[in-house]
Amino acid sequence: MPGLENVVLRSPTLEDGMAVFRLIESCPLLDINSSYCNFLQCSHFANTSVVAEMNGALVGFISGYAIPERPDTLFVWQVAVAEKARGLGLASRMLTHILARAHCIDIAYLETTITENNHASWALFKSLAKAQSAGFQSSGWMDKDTHFFGLHDSEALVRIGPFNSHS
Repeated sequence: MPGLENVVLRSPTLEDGMAVFRLIESCPLLDINSSYCNFLQCSHFANTSVVAEMNGALVGFISGYAIPERPDTLFVWQVAVAEKARGLGLASRMLTHILARAHCIDIAYLETTITENNHASWALFKSLAKAQSAGFQSSGWMDKDTHFFGLHDSEALVRIGPFNSHS
């Protein structure tokens, strides 16, 4: 199995939008947004998002943005890793890459939402908190019945931070 030595991390561009859409489609636990949404993520939120390429193919994507009312908080919307790149620590590397950017120098907290059954995401974000020596809190946020009319699992809100430094 190849390692991460052939992986290039970079900010997404508008041209990555459709490849991101296809990657997210291939990740069973992720909600599929419109391709237009992915184009916006790749352009409007490029400074706080990342794509990973392996041998010229897009194998990873994280979308995030600074919360307008709390610019010290990065909200991570989705983490997608292609099947062929799973188990290599790519998601962790992508998160660290975003946090290390000059654009994120003032980010002290990270928030995301996770469904109860998304064990990979729970492990990823707990690992990030540990690696950053930061606090980890989770609480109920969007309820299956109240917010999703029974059509989507409940989402817990996870908050990590404050970060002492970005590694």
